[in-house]
Amino acid sequence: MSEHAGRMDLEQIRAILKIAPFHQWLGLDIGGLTDEELILEMPWRAEIVSNPMIGATHGGILSALIDLTGLYTINAFGGSARATADLRVDFHRPATSGPLRAIGRVVKLGKQLSVAETRVENADGRLLASGRGAYVS
Repeated sequence: MSEHAGRMDLEQIRAILKIAPFHQWLGLDIGGLTDEELILEMPWRAEIVSNPMIGATHGGILSALIDLTGLYTINAFGGSARATADLRVDFHRPATSGPLRAIGRVVKLGKQLSVAETRVENADGRLLASGRGAYVS
């Protein structure tokens, strides 16, 4: 990984995560950083519900969470993700009330394109959505 900037620490990731107003509105925070994963947490908000009959989160919010987790995972582990080139999302079950937890893992750190995969879980650890993003370096 000599072509990459090097791994970031929690405070560096938290600082860049807090810059964007959209990230602030989502309430994103760092839930943890392991040797292989970056964990983002998002609190429940009534504004993210798109189906009031079951209280389910809008798929665009889950997609954004997957996208942002992938991007920050690449950056946290020494890549330099600047923009999303491709994003694939699978929805497994409705995300209803409760905090969301997104776990990102690097698939590939590249000079021009990096790839990360993310899974979104509820507070009980049940898989709600998953996805893979490719990010321009």
